[in-house]
Amino acid sequence: MDLPKNRFLASLNSGQTLWGCWLGLPDPNVAEIAAGSGFDWLLIDHEHAPFELSDVMAHLRAIEPYPIAPLVRPVNADPALLKKFLEMGTQSFVIPMIDNAEQAKACVDAVYYPPKGLRGVGTSLARAARWNQVEGYVHKANDEICLIVQAETCEALNNLDEILAVEGVHGVFIGPSDLAASMGKIGQGADPELLDACIEAIVKIKAAGKIAGILTLSEPLIERCVEAGSDFIGVAVDTLLIGHAMRDAAAKRKATAST
Repeated sequence: MDLPKNRFLASLNSGQTLWGCWLGLPDPNVAEIAAGSGFDWLLIDHEHAPFELSDVMAHLRAIEPYPIAPLVRPVNADPALLKKFLEMGTQSFVIPMIDNAEQAKACVDAVYYPPKGLRGVGTSLARAARWNQVEGYVHKANDEICLIVQAETCEALNNLDEILAVEGVHGVFIGPSDLAASMGKIGQGADPELLDACIEAIVKIKAAGKIAGILTLSEPLIERCVEAGSDFIGVAVDTLLIGHAMRDAAAKRKATAST
């Protein structure tokens, strides 16, 4: 049995901006609906959404039959937690709140097998290795890992050059909401200083030859990120899409009934 290829890494070779959607609802039916929607990638948000480990694996299984790349954002960079996600088949990570090179190096240690990292070996218990059915899994797995760290504080932006220099980190994802809070501008997503900081970070990431990503629902910022060379952009969230559609449908029906 062959090791599954990392669809996200493969998609990046297209040279096109990859468009993605955040998944915050633990029901795998939502993941499967999203998987057939036409996005390039889906991010399973274990950090802020009510996902248990089994929910994340159910999402990975629901997405797998579709030609779309799954990413996982764990709640933190705990090596024991990252090992669990690796074993269940996660190949692409967006790891939040990485503020310096030391923390980025710890992520590298957690997600790669030796000698590149310190990931523990337990392939007979791992869905990722198809329970020891993938021949040579431990020698191939590192090549299919994509490690993105998230810069979402002023400290992280100040240390961005050092973070980008960490071998094994494929790229950096900018988190505007937390960055705004770190800048003393919480909830001010359209603040010019915040937007300029996001674009400057993307330009720096690309100049270092790394992958640049961001999550934003702002059309003006999306356009600026594309111009700056952002490789992947999250532009939707499942909870918001469902909420907006339901409210629009109810408002339309009530408006029709009142005429």
